[in-house]
Amino acid sequence: MSHNRIAFQGEPGAYSHEACRNARPDMEPLPCRTFEDVIESVRSGAADIAMLPVENSTYGRVADIHHLLPESGLHIVDEAFVRVHISLLAVPGTPLSEIREAMSHTVLLGQCRGFLRDNNIRAITGADTAGSAKEVAARGDRSLAALAAPLAAEIYGLERLADEIEDRQNNTTRFLLMAREPDHSRRADRMLTSFVFRVRNIPAALYKAMGGFATNGVNMTKLESYMVDGVFTATQFYADIEGHPEDANVKLALDELSYFTSRLDILGVYPADPLRARQKGTDNQ
Repeated sequence: MSHNRIAFQGEPGAYSHEACRNARPDMEPLPCRTFEDVIESVRSGAADIAMLPVENSTYGRVADIHHLLPESGLHIVDEAFVRVHISLLAVPGTPLSEIREAMSHTVLLGQCRGFLRDNNIRAITGADTAGSAKEVAARGDRSLAALAAPLAAEIYGLERLADEIEDRQNNTTRFLLMAREPDHSRRADRMLTSFVFRVRNIPAALYKAMGGFATNGVNMTKLESYMVDGVFTATQFYADIEGHPEDANVKLALDELSYFTSRLDILGVYPADPLRARQKGTDNQ
């Protein structure tokens, strides 16, 4: 029994937790230790939806996630874009002038260099963002702060000394929501289809496989390659396209693609997040 839960990787207060609250406010968030645990919680029925980060506008794709998606047995049912707003969190009653060190995940530390330099605060690497907030709350050291989401302050009883201190104001993470069953029934002004494929071992196979999308006017918003089983000669591709497989032009393009592939698996058909249109330039479009 799933009890209407949405699973995410990390401690409560992580950015993935924030994504869960934004995208599915009616569902109970279920924190998990690893991405594999998130996927397994949905496969086992402990949760209904998996919230998985796939890429960040500043740092690119999330390591290993593209290997997990095709093998997960789950289906993409939605996407969610989350703006990464970073706050400086400290023990309540602490003035900014007392902060000497700030702890967070190394990626987040790199996004606040200007603020830390201007306030003479030394960066300390922590396990993750919400975990750092949890540790700051447990230590009670007024000279130590955490860099994390505002949600983490709410959960661990910390005070937000400064908000939106990130160096880049357009930093965004894209998440995919995955479920046990696919849902191809929905229609929206902008639909997306995600799939993975392997090209046949023939000359110019990838070039030929992509030709159908161009000739049928299908916009491909993402195409990435990665090795399969650590073998250089076995390459799998992950792609996002605009449209629904039942659209005439998309169907023709996928039919042509299948002729040049040894494997083609649709991972999901889902509406585009409204933020996608406002994130041009940050989602490799």
